[in-house]
Parts: sequence; structure tokens; C-alpha cells
Amino acid sequence: MQPLLLAALLLCATSPAHSQDTIATDRPDFVESSNVVGNGRLQVETSVLFERDRQGPVRARSLATPTLLRYGIGDSLELRLETDGRVDARLSAPGLRERERGYADTALGLKWHALDAAGAMPSVGVLLHADLDSGSRAFRGQGLRPSLRVVGEWEPDDGYSLGLMPGIGVERDEGGRYRYGILGVVLGKSFGERLRGFAEVALPQIARSAHGGTQASFDLGGAYLLSSTVQLDAMLSRGLNSRTPDLALTIGLSFKR
Repeated sequence: MQPLLLAALLLCATSPAHSQDTIATDRPDFVESSNVVGNGRLQVETSVLFERDRQGPVRARSLATPTLLRYGIGDSLELRLETDGRVDARLSAPGLRERERGYADTALGLKWHALDAAGAMPSVGVLLHADLDSGSRAFRGQGLRPSLRVVGEWEPDDGYSLGLMPGIGVERDEGGRYRYGILGVVLGKSFGERLRGFAEVALPQIARSAHGGTQASFDLGGAYLLSSTVQLDAMLSRGLNSRTPDLALTIGLSFKR
């Protein structure tokens, strides 16, 4: 585990608890929550992620530990630190076996809760992130890569919810810098006070084929509250095109202090 992430986890484990309110996480779905954690609150959202892909005779598998740390610096603003953590990636084909292990890049960010829901108007959050070339050589990106996302959430009184998240980002590859689009749409349903489920279409990258093309997946998952500040969750994801891993499964634990 990266030293900065380990230090933050230790801080969370030893910090005195503040007054408790119900946890609202940005996982396991791709579409973020519009909410922030609250002034002086620290929230940890960590998980295990397994991905599998097959392109003809080539098979790829990876295991990662995505983790997000969120700290409130006001009633409507939070600081964020996010990483895919430790990564173990394997590639196999006839006559070929490769394995890379190391750490993914880390992203720093801010989330601003811009608007509360009012009538037909959604609750709105704005996220600004910057990925840093801080990981191991096999998983390190090129330079600073910023992204901007806007989240709108509608929550009618019938237990259903709808989330929409468009965005834009900047990435780098051998051809230089390029811009890509981001889009996610999620439909959620609450089953009592502790359990919720969701179905989602996620497009984390909308780009020209020269820059890796568009990635798209269909996701199903749910989350269960063990207490008002501890959540278990899981999501199964199916790739919708050849540029997206065929199958992904994530299981996570989140807690708030």
C-alpha cells in the first residue's frame, strides 16, 4: 500500500468519532454521489476489483484494490485522494505469459456540493480531479491528467433514484494530449432503510479510436448498511464492446468517522 494512503487509513482508525450521520458513498457504481461527507468528517471507501478480458487467443486478468479517501473541509466541500492501489496484472497467449505487479497512479481532487434538490431540480455535485504520474512504472500514466465531472441526482419519494454524470477529461498517450468525454447513467432502488440496488450504463472514456476508442459497460450491484456509518457493497460489470474488459467484479467496504 502506498505510504500516503496507509497514513490516511491509520489517521481514520485513530481519530475520535464525530456525531454520526448516515454514510453516502461514491461506490460501487460509476456515477458519483452529489453529496459531500460533511465538515471535519473522514470517509474511507476501499475495495477489491477483479477484471477479465479475452481478445482472440489473448487473455488478460487483473486484481486491484481501488480506494477513495474523502475529507470534509466545509459543509459543501471535500478533499479527495483516489487510487487503484496495488495491482496484479497477468497476460497470457500461446507461447506467452507476462505478469506485472505494482501500484497504480494516485489522483487528488475536490468535490463541491453545488445545489440541494428542490422540486424537479436535482441535487448537484461538481468534481475536479487530477491524476498524477505517481505509480509503478508498469501502471504509470504520463504527466498530470485533469478531469471535470458534474453529477445530477433525482430522488422521488417512491424509493427510486436517477443519477446522471457527464464530464470531460485530458489524457496523454504516444500521440500526445487528447480530450475525452465521460458519461454515466444510473437507476437506483431502495429496499428499506439498509439495502439499495442499481443498474447502470457507464462510459468512462468517449474518445476517437486513435486514442483507445470508447469504453462502455453495463453494471448491476447493490449496497447494504451494516450501521449508519459502515457499508458493504458489490457490483458486477459486463463490457459492451471490445475496448472494455469482458467482466469485472468489485466488493467493497466503506466507513465514516
